[in-house]
Amino acid sequence: MKDDILILGIESSCDETAAAVVKNGREVLSNVISSQIAIHTLYGGVVPEIASRKHIEKINQVIEQALEDANVTLDDIDAISVTYGPGLVGALLVGVGAAKAIAYAAKKPLVGVHHIEGHIAANYIEHKDLEPPFLCLVVSGGHTHLVRVLEYGKFEIIGCTHDDAAGEAFDKVARAIGLGYPGGPKIDKLAKEGNPHAIEFPRAKIDGSKYDFSFSGVKSAVLNYLNGCEMKNIEVNRADVAASFQQAVVDVLVERAIDAAKRLGEDKIAVAGGVASNSALRAAMKNGCEKNNITLYYPSPVFCTDNAAMIAVQGYYEYMAGTRSGLDLNAVPNLKIGER
Repeated sequence: MKDDILILGIESSCDETAAAVVKNGREVLSNVISSQIAIHTLYGGVVPEIASRKHIEKINQVIEQALEDANVTLDDIDAISVTYGPGLVGALLVGVGAAKAIAYAAKKPLVGVHHIEGHIAANYIEHKDLEPPFLCLVVSGGHTHLVRVLEYGKFEIIGCTHDDAAGEAFDKVARAIGLGYPGGPKIDKLAKEGNPHAIEFPRAKIDGSKYDFSFSGVKSAVLNYLNGCEMKNIEVNRADVAASFQQAVVDVLVERAIDAAKRLGEDKIAVAGGVASNSALRAAMKNGCEKNNITLYYPSPVFCTDNAAMIAVQGYYEYMAGTRSGLDLNAVPNLKIGER
């Protein structure tokens, strides 16, 4: 086997069409992302059919650009990795179809990658010292998980959300207070102008599930507060609402993650997913980890949101472990962590 292993990663699970080339699982040679935020903003959220059509338009372009930026050709690539779940089925099919076609034509191994496992692997890019085992808090628009990373391809779910994911709650609350889509970054920005203790929104606990999450309650509490203000003709301070809501979510995420790490004896916590770029979450996690002698890791914002570099990184470790996918690889929109 040659010294350097190059993986071409492809990601199309939602509204980002992306391709990247990664060397040896840690060095990003290229990372190309075509975002659809502008068009979906018109509709207040992601429209699956539009997302799929845009992926078809852009997929070949981003792959070609990723190879060009990395100054390599398909001949130099050792394997093709692609997100095959979870996500929007139509969007996933575009990336999976492109990856299978390239793997077949170029006679390269194909490696299907779990999207959330890719988010976890994003931490390896900038933290060369990070190796399993560690605890990872995955917080995105569709997922909120506490995952124990036992090995590069072995995961144990410690907790998950019973309803809305944290990012989903951010989007819904942002829409309710008139911020629009995408909600997470807009709430983060507005919250800096508000008082996080102005309104006491609930912090839900799940009976018998110490490390699980529920964010539908806090979302409903915000909506009820807004409706109450409207009925009583009380002016709403949107910054206070944003800050108080964000604080309620962050408190729960940090408390559960720190407590789980201490119980499991883990001295490393990583944060992953789109909400991992939230400034309040990062600050609270940093403070909590420092108080408990836990080392905190998180990716730069560009590697928090959907990207193909993280898929290539996880693809590298899957490839090195001998994982290979057949040309019958299909999109699995509800794929669970650890499933193959």
